[in-house]
Amino acid sequence: MTAPRVLITAPFSAPLADSLADRFAITRTEPSMAGDSLATMGLESELAEARVIVAELDVVDRATLDLAPNLELVISCRAKPANVDLAACTERGIPVVTTPGRNAEVTADLSFALLMDTVRHVSRSEAWMRAGNWHEDDVFEPYVKFTSIGLGGRTLGILGGGAVGRRVLRRALGFGMTVKVYDPFLPTDAFGEDATVVSLEEAMGCDIVTVHVPLMPATENLIGATELAWMKPEAFLINAGRAAIINEDALMAVLREGRIAGAGFDVFYQEPLPAGHELFTLDNVTMTPHIAGASEDVVAEHSRIAAEALIAWAGGETPRAVANAADLAG
Repeated sequence: MTAPRVLITAPFSAPLADSLADRFAITRTEPSMAGDSLATMGLESELAEARVIVAELDVVDRATLDLAPNLELVISCRAKPANVDLAACTERGIPVVTTPGRNAEVTADLSFALLMDTVRHVSRSEAWMRAGNWHEDDVFEPYVKFTSIGLGGRTLGILGGGAVGRRVLRRALGFGMTVKVYDPFLPTDAFGEDATVVSLEEAMGCDIVTVHVPLMPATENLIGATELAWMKPEAFLINAGRAAIINEDALMAVLREGRIAGAGFDVFYQEPLPAGHELFTLDNVTMTPHIAGASEDVVAEHSRIAAEALIAWAGGETPRAVANAADLAG
């Protein structure tokens, strides 16, 4: 029997691809960051033979499907298949598999790093020192200027108890924090003695609040003026999840007026953040350029999940995390 032809355009673990070679006829292309349709990338012959496409940023649209008459499976190396036309795939009976949790560990790492940086003024103090502001006439000035709080004994409010939130919880426990989780889909005892599941108001009242709620219509602008007013003046807000969870106007007002101690962001309402944006002028804000998932470990993890999906499919099983499963069943 001819091995199924698999076209991999996503970044992919080479050793793992090699390990699949005895079961699949694999074609790998150089990953592109352009986010273009696969139909425009000169892959007509590869698409014509492909029974499976594995893509991350490359777009699998109707034009791509028109060039791939033998296609039976699409694997999107994303938590949500934003690069795939789900409706078009469903019309053709093609399952679309995702790779949930592929960046959960590294996103939790960055979230906690951003939390510590913001609370302890790491980036601000380094920039201040590099600018030549530390002088012998007041050697203790930075001690006063950058005084902050420790984490031990403080409360951390985690918004969203999913893959990333749970990992942030583990890190917080290592620092001796008391953790409260807001997640309306979890029972109050979901985390046992490690954390309590609380109301949004109680979570927002913690010493530090970190956002890990998935973005969907029900959670867009979940945090507005009322919710931000629940925060203590000495509290910190961290968002390495999705910017749109927090209402932009309400957030900027709180930061501009100094109604909380500080905030750290890895995500923004417009990316790249435009030069001259007000956030650049606020010294109570720490920012990183959406790098939570920027890790080679993410490629290794989505490769592992994709490989499991390929093996399940080839064995006649339904892979995990089929994004259009309900529509296909209907």
